Amino acid sequence: MAIQIFIAGDSTASNYPPDQAPRMGWAQVLQNFFTSEVVVKNHAASGRSSKSFITEGRLDVILENIKENDYFFIQFGHNDEKPDKERSTEPYTTYKECLTQYINGARKKGAIPILLTSINRRSFTKNGKIQSTHGDYPKAMKELAKELNVPIIDMTEKTKTFFEELGEEKTKKIFLWLKPGEHPNYPEGVEDNTHLHEQGAIAIAKLVLEGIKENKLPIGSFIKNNNR
Repeated sequence: MAIQIFIAGDSTASNYPPDQAPRMGWAQVLQNFFTSEVVVKNHAASGRSSKSFITEGRLDVILENIKENDYFFIQFGHNDEKPDKERSTEPYTTYKECLTQYINGARKKGAIPILLTSINRRSFTKNGKIQSTHGDYPKAMKELAKELNVPIIDMTEKTKTFFEELGEEKTKKIFLWLKPGEHPNYPEGVEDNTHLHEQGAIAIAKLVLEGIKENKLPIGSFIKNNNR
């Protein structure tokens, strides 16, 4: 039986239909990088926070289906920052409490939880450095990972390094930036500094794979060798 990777997250990871292409979440392309022994189950959903994902019953669906030795990748933060009571959490209290439900739920089923900090938005300073727009959420997640001994992939740091290496102009190809008439789904063009272009989804997925290898997770043995 195949090993499953379940993913809980927000719009930066979620699947998108063809009429929203080339907008794409990094988890939407993750399957392409694994051999047939691994099946990716992407439950990430636009607009969800660690809190609203639970209250809508989405976590329950995953925990009903996850089995021993499966993996559970958990990435939230973008919408935990939002002020509405349905989504809002506080980094060092309610955010950590919500994430703990994911971790404990996975472990109860014999599955392996993995935390991923939020990817950065395309927000540069005048000096070409990425501005932190996620406050203390990444730090709180890293703190929780240490407290509960959970592997973590620091996507905030990885994307900071990656985006700064590319620079302000070239990162437009990572995010959903399209000129008017460039794509039929966006006839008037779009300048989106949060959501990923297909090219960006692939690049971010490769950073996730890098993190899998760095953590020496057994699932890494099923990553295809011909990834470029």
